[in-house]
Amino acid sequence: MSDRYQKFVLDLVQRPGNSNCADCLSPNVEYTSFNLGIFLCEACASIHRSLGVGISKVKSIKMDNWSEDQVKCMEACGNLKAREKFEQLVPTCYKRPRDKDPQVLREQWIRAKYERLEFMDPEKQTYLAGFKEGYLMKRGKDDKKFQRRRFVLSETDNTLKYYNKEDAREPKATLRLDEINAVIVPEKVGNPNAMQITFEQGSNTRSLFLQAETGKEIVDWFTSIRSAKLNRLTIAYPGATEAELAQNLTHSFLMEGWLSKTGPRQGDAFRRRWFTLERRKLMYYDDPMDAFPKGEIFIGHEDKQFAVRDGLPPGIKSQGFCFTLKTPDRHFHLSAEVLEDKTKWMQALESVISQPLSPQDSSSNFGIKQNKKAKRISVLNLVRH
Repeated sequence: MSDRYQKFVLDLVQRPGNSNCADCLSPNVEYTSFNLGIFLCEACASIHRSLGVGISKVKSIKMDNWSEDQVKCMEACGNLKAREKFEQLVPTCYKRPRDKDPQVLREQWIRAKYERLEFMDPEKQTYLAGFKEGYLMKRGKDDKKFQRRRFVLSETDNTLKYYNKEDAREPKATLRLDEINAVIVPEKVGNPNAMQITFEQGSNTRSLFLQAETGKEIVDWFTSIRSAKLNRLTIAYPGATEAELAQNLTHSFLMEGWLSKTGPRQGDAFRRRWFTLERRKLMYYDDPMDAFPKGEIFIGHEDKQFAVRDGLPPGIKSQGFCFTLKTPDRHFHLSAEVLEDKTKWMQALESVISQPLSPQDSSSNFGIKQNKKAKRISVLNLVRH
């Protein structure tokens, strides 16, 4: 009898909306929460178990036995109906995680939906207030230690400020919300509740690395930044929809990882660097958590002599898995440590180069400053017109 019930559940998976995880849309559906009536991937199912059986009762589709009542619960609901209930009021600024996103984003999304019921009650969405004040641990630029700092976000003033001392009258730094990007980076920082903020400081890109005590706290800060930016864009561009504007609130890095590169002179040796591809900007660092990159490379379109080619030109001694990034000003000789990394980097760079410059790319003011290490390129105005 239980085999018949299991077959029925497998048939339910094929119904519209059920073949992808209810929370992260992964196509690998293997579990359910039978009291909620939803189908889940393994990763999301593990988070549901941590909620407790009072909220979510997890069951494997194939490995567990099924009862008639449990099957009826699944048949009566399903992923589409559950979303109508638990995602009634998801703000446009809230980042809906996908299966490749960091664990903290996925966990807080699930807890917000089923534990805190945030998307059924707008009063619980405190990150939409346009103002947020609190403490985060910030990594020092020079001493590399994380220290407790007071942060204040103001949508009205278009600022994110932080103070080195609790009683300080003047902030240590004031960042324009319009010009910052925020990315959740647990693996890079070695803390599950970590965020990186990047912004332009002079002609350089500056990074702040922040930690929070809880996952909810870091995601609330992340969402508060996105909410404030969206509200300001809505006023600035009244003809655009929120969905269009939401694409420009924050953006994850397209690629990150270790590569080796040669210097600009013939015969320069390969040196290992941490590379980050952020939209059309390729940056490289001595260390992944350096405040400033050693160099920045603007990645333009293929019709302007930008290209990626396998291998190295004659006369350059190969090291590892090599490829060449061609720009109008210089050819960069790069080497990955494994073939898979080389393939991913080439594909990521080619995807950028093949895309025509958007209006914000074309109208951006690219200030180029030559220093001893490399050209540093400042990219401004990343707002979609």
